[in-house]
Amino acid sequence: MEIKIRPYQTEDTQAILDVINHNILHSTALYDYNIRSYEQQQNILEEKISKKFPVIVAEFEGQVVGFGMYSEFRFREAYKFTVEHSVYVNDAFHGKGIGKQLLQELIILAQKQKLHTMIAVIDAENQGSVEFHEKFGFKTVGIIKESGFKFDRWLDSVFMQLIL
Repeated sequence: MEIKIRPYQTEDTQAILDVINHNILHSTALYDYNIRSYEQQQNILEEKISKKFPVIVAEFEGQVVGFGMYSEFRFREAYKFTVEHSVYVNDAFHGKGIGKQLLQELIILAQKQKLHTMIAVIDAENQGSVEFHEKFGFKTVGIIKESGFKFDRWLDSVFMQLIL
């Protein structure tokens, strides 16, 4: 399976939106309650790019099957060398190494931008994502108990960090 990793283009927005909205409705990967509109998602992506943060996509046979990005961890100036990232893969393409390729590329891009650390914020129920990040050297640096409420239950957030 040949996957091409490339920068986001506006015509990728719908495929990204489909993945995002699926996760909003069916998982705790996103703590959002309401699905996003095309315009909302496009604005989110364009804002990241305008701030010089990358948005990348994984493409298979001309179809966007995953994406990754990073942006500010917090908004105070002293945090400018720290970013929080996200990687999502279309459910039909899980387990094919696409997330790995996306995260590898995000790490390379962060190093090229002379960033110092990447943060992952993961729902504690998503042990697969925790283990995935550990394979890249991310370490759990904290757990915030009951920090989110979705699907009628309290959720814990795992904070993982990779020093670049």
